[in-house]
Amino acid sequence: MSLPELKGFILTRRWRDVAAGTEIEYWLATDAGPMKVVLSSQTSVAFVETKHRASVEAHLAALPGLEVRELDLKTFRQEPVVGVYAKHFRPLGRLARALQAQGIALLEADVRPPERYLMERFITAGVRVEGGRAEGATLLDCKLKPAPHFRPALKVVSLDIETSPDEELYSIALDGTADRVVLMLGEPPFEPEEPLDFSLVYCPSRTAMLEQLIDWFARNDPDVIIGWSVIQFDLRVLQKAADACGTQLLLGRERGAIDWRTHPGKQGYLFAAVPGRVVIDGIDALKAASWSFPSFSLEAVSQALLGEGKAIGDAYDKMAEIERRYQEDKPALATYNLRDCELVLRIFDQAKLLQFMMERAHATGLPMDHFGGSIAAFSHHYLPRMHRLGYVAPNVGEIPSKAFPGGYVMDSKPGFYDSVVVLDYKSLYPSIIRTFLVDPVGFVEGSNASDPAMVIQGPRGTAFSREKHCLPEIVTTLWRSRDEAKRVRNASLSQALKLLMNSFAGVLGAADCRFFNPQVVSAITLRGHEMMKLTRTFVEERGYEAIYGDTDSIFIWLKRSHTNEEAHAIAATLVRDINDWWTRTLREEQGLENFLEIEFDTHFKKFFMPTIRGSDVGSKKRYAGLSVDAAGKEQMVYRGLEMARSDWTPLARQFQEGLLSRIFRGDPYQEFVIDYAQSTLAGRKDDLLIYTKRLRHRLDAYLVNVPPQVRAARMADEYNGRMNRPRQYQKGGWIRYVMTQNGPEPLETRHSRIDYEHYLSKQLQPIADAILQPMGENFLSVTSAQQGLF
Repeated sequence: MSLPELKGFILTRRWRDVAAGTEIEYWLATDAGPMKVVLSSQTSVAFVETKHRASVEAHLAALPGLEVRELDLKTFRQEPVVGVYAKHFRPLGRLARALQAQGIALLEADVRPPERYLMERFITAGVRVEGGRAEGATLLDCKLKPAPHFRPALKVVSLDIETSPDEELYSIALDGTADRVVLMLGEPPFEPEEPLDFSLVYCPSRTAMLEQLIDWFARNDPDVIIGWSVIQFDLRVLQKAADACGTQLLLGRERGAIDWRTHPGKQGYLFAAVPGRVVIDGIDALKAASWSFPSFSLEAVSQALLGEGKAIGDAYDKMAEIERRYQEDKPALATYNLRDCELVLRIFDQAKLLQFMMERAHATGLPMDHFGGSIAAFSHHYLPRMHRLGYVAPNVGEIPSKAFPGGYVMDSKPGFYDSVVVLDYKSLYPSIIRTFLVDPVGFVEGSNASDPAMVIQGPRGTAFSREKHCLPEIVTTLWRSRDEAKRVRNASLSQALKLLMNSFAGVLGAADCRFFNPQVVSAITLRGHEMMKLTRTFVEERGYEAIYGDTDSIFIWLKRSHTNEEAHAIAATLVRDINDWWTRTLREEQGLENFLEIEFDTHFKKFFMPTIRGSDVGSKKRYAGLSVDAAGKEQMVYRGLEMARSDWTPLARQFQEGLLSRIFRGDPYQEFVIDYAQSTLAGRKDDLLIYTKRLRHRLDAYLVNVPPQVRAARMADEYNGRMNRPRQYQKGGWIRYVMTQNGPEPLETRHSRIDYEHYLSKQLQPIADAILQPMGENFLSVTSAQQGLF
């Protein structure tokens, strides 16, 4: 008797070779609770050029379970291929290595069984389970089909630990369910404690703590584990504690152990696969969703998003305070521990990170906790469609790495301007792919076409098939899905689809992608160059001037001051005329449907484009302006200037903002410059003099060039050692310091006088000169009236 139809969201996936063949396991979140799907006896496949069939068959005796079959498929070089089918997956890898030694490529042998199963059925994250039989919470002998609209409610736990400076485990906090708990190493106090709004469980040993933790997971059964550096710190330390105790860390479903892997190119970076549960780090999730902060510490992010922070914060003596609480006030340490869990939950809620990660999985076909992965997402969508057009994919490295043109950046015209409008091409590279049918298979077909009428000519002699291609249809499907997501106000899905589409050109230009081809990616980027140049000519023929352009944006000076209404009207006319021109030109000259669309972005009432420091040449990707929207609301905008960069002091950033805002609004500014410099010298702005910089390496890694932040950090840790405190900067982190007359000194142990001349000459003067020189002034000329200012 078959089971009723069931829908699920894929949480985890893995495979293993067993006696009967390759077995694929998916854990699903369903409306009926978690379910495990086991697909047995799955056949794996790879491909090899038909001319090498004899070489493959010579290895079959040593690799039982392999079979060679005729197929109607070919390579990008137009060579026919045969399929190599395998009862077990691992022998394909052994065969690939054996053939590689003979100079023969086994194609697509690296596609793992769980991914192959899903992509060939056009499944991303949502599935419909059909047929099969149930054994408890396990479904066997069933089939999976796409269920792209299924969105279950996921059960989430926020996990955080506290440790000694030497990473000895003190406490474990778990929040997000009704069973909020902190597991604390030690005996309960004799005195009665103040009531807490969570359970505080004292454990006599770390082994007992870990047993309590494992029982909690089995009892509460979360789908998702979240935290801050939860893999690189919390789970890693828990695993280290389990190893030291001689026990297992069984946090997975069915009490499964964590499968640890190291990053192949990122030293010390770990992956942790927990059976049946997704692990999502808040830092990685924010970056994947395009959030940006000067610092991604929990304190910094919670202050920025929630307006509040940790119970202790990022104070200098945080580790000392944790140690004090553990020794003297364990309930206070438990409260602090759980507070971090709560902050992570609230950040995920505020930034809608869980929704984004789910929608990203639906869009890409990648696991929910897979960060990055643009190449894998491209392959997930592309391979099955390419197969249906009769092609197999090349292996990575088939085309040697070679440079290709990037996005178009127009030479800027520095200075101050009134009335600048910015127009943007909507999703430029995806729209080029759709319009000009740029595609790997299309390039192969176009290059081998005999009828010129059946190809579209691209830059540098490239040609693309008008009829046989995959990527334009993929982009079109994603584009329409994004339009629908925006219509129903699913911002997370819209963002995920946008990021995926915009990654495609970069994927084609990545040497570690199997579809890397400089000619194909150049056909996209150089078409963008052509479009921007034609757009510039278009607007200048109408009496305006293009003063800057960057990849998909063009900055247009309207030549004189206009009212906000006039500027918006001019921009609307330009948008309409440019789009009409593209539609007409592409149809008449190339017989193409136009998907290129320019949009109005911003009207700058006042605009400033600086020069490159120390020259008269206009800078790129750096500007400021006073924007005005259709309702007349004004806003200062900074791009790439010191105001928007974390490596300048608050003194410099506030000075730049104050000077530009006064000039833009027509207010007197000379007195502001003089007063600001005087206040700095008088010590009235000392709280703005702090440099906050990241130590990207261990302190002992800096041998020849020792930057100021490293000198300050070394000084701080020498002080830490003398005070019997943790040397907190040895492995990197963030350091805060000021420049003194004896050089950089950390805040913790500053004893020298501030070097105010450094701040005037290295922070204020460069900013002032960049802004004032186009107006015939500079910092020294403005401040020279003040005797002795320097």
